[in-house]
Amino acid sequence: MEENTGQNKTEEMMPRRTSWLFWTCFIALVATSFGFIIRAQIIGDLGVHFNLSETQKGEILGVGLWPFALSIILFSLVIDKIGYGRSLAFAFICHVLSAIITIFATGYQMLYWGTFILALGNGAVEAVINPVVATIYPKDKTKWLNILHAGWPGGLVLGGLMALIMGPGADWRWKVGLIFIPAAFYGFMMIRAKFPVHERVKAGVPYKTMLQEVGIIGASIVVVIMIAEIGQIFNWTLALKIVISAVLIIGYGFYVRSFGRPLFILLLLIMLPLATTELGTDSWITELVTPVMAELGLQAGWILVYTAFIMMVLRFLAGPIVHRLSPLGLLAVCSAVAIVGLVTLSKAAGIMIFVAATIYALGKTFFWPTMLGVAAERFPKGGALTLNAIGGMGMLSVGVFGAVFLGNIQDKQIDRELFQQNPAVHAKVVAEEKSSVFGKYKPLDQDKLVALESNDQLAVETIKASAKKNALLTVAIFPAIMLICYITLILYFRSKGGYKAEELTVQRE
Repeated sequence: MEENTGQNKTEEMMPRRTSWLFWTCFIALVATSFGFIIRAQIIGDLGVHFNLSETQKGEILGVGLWPFALSIILFSLVIDKIGYGRSLAFAFICHVLSAIITIFATGYQMLYWGTFILALGNGAVEAVINPVVATIYPKDKTKWLNILHAGWPGGLVLGGLMALIMGPGADWRWKVGLIFIPAAFYGFMMIRAKFPVHERVKAGVPYKTMLQEVGIIGASIVVVIMIAEIGQIFNWTLALKIVISAVLIIGYGFYVRSFGRPLFILLLLIMLPLATTELGTDSWITELVTPVMAELGLQAGWILVYTAFIMMVLRFLAGPIVHRLSPLGLLAVCSAVAIVGLVTLSKAAGIMIFVAATIYALGKTFFWPTMLGVAAERFPKGGALTLNAIGGMGMLSVGVFGAVFLGNIQDKQIDRELFQQNPAVHAKVVAEEKSSVFGKYKPLDQDKLVALESNDQLAVETIKASAKKNALLTVAIFPAIMLICYITLILYFRSKGGYKAEELTVQRE
């Protein structure tokens, strides 16, 4: 009798442990989005305080994303050995350290490295939470990954509201300090959390098989982009970048002797436009809609909070939607809606900005977690690596290309239009030529801009507002590319009898 009672208690404790673990993962993800939205809301203040160009602001926004890929992929290679708990502890240290460095920053370099460390911590968080949730809910991965990733917009809403309540007059350093709140919560919760063994390890799938799912081509895509960005930071020559990339790719290829799964490689490539559509736009949206929101007498940050709230609610309701449309059908519908949303957002004026933002939010809501769900369902042998490589590729691509691209096209349009419309003012405020991954550009000098007469300042601001709207219109190209890809995949799976999740069986050697 006592034995049966003990067994019943153990069975009752399992859901509690699973729930505690899930909410630990959820709050850790909330902490990552706190850092994201606070950076997005204060980037304008940082630009003025440290005299940053639009491209430099884009680089700071970008470095908040691409090191995520470095962290998530490296942890995915070893996380089954070092453990999920230690990896999450590393993330906690990064979140605290990055906030301290940013608060005491004295210039661009400290802002850059403080944001870099934050991104490493964010990558470690997702390296843990995605495989953990896929393992504890093996029969409904896409649904629970969507619910988990409601933590991202949830953090955007909570962190954004707290920053907005502090008001535009509050010192940006106090806003940076808000990240200590969710970090303290998940830091406490992870002490009691019981982390599982990943389903790949349980099934006895060899480590080499996991690497083969990604293959030489998948590894090459990630390595080349990552080394290109790291090389730019440390001023490596092109020859050195090529040599390092070649050594890593050849070594990986010699070991795995597999080109990788074609579908997985396609999913990797799709993450470039997907991440730029969602995170690239979110990184800039506060800045991009500032002129329109200013006319309404509202802080621009309310747009990001508003769209995040819509995303949070819908992700909690993802289960029935996914079952109704299928993961690929949902991604195709979202791509079409995102196109309409971005085009509308680029042309909206007055209160219509909220209508356009609603359409944009509906479009982007399910992109990221549903792609993770597809990877988890179709490539379970790839374990943490295939699942997290998808997220890593998204952050890498938007960090290296997407966020910087949005800043760069603004700088170039402002330079071009100001020169055409008012050469005299152009000569006064345009700074020396700078370089980025997208080539040479000439930004505005913020100090010289402040010194202009009011009429000249108004002329420059009008051109800047036009450049911001055109940037949103340009981004609409990316979900159009995604729509074509998803329709192609739907037709492919239909020819094979329909989309189905792959299930792991125990491997015997």
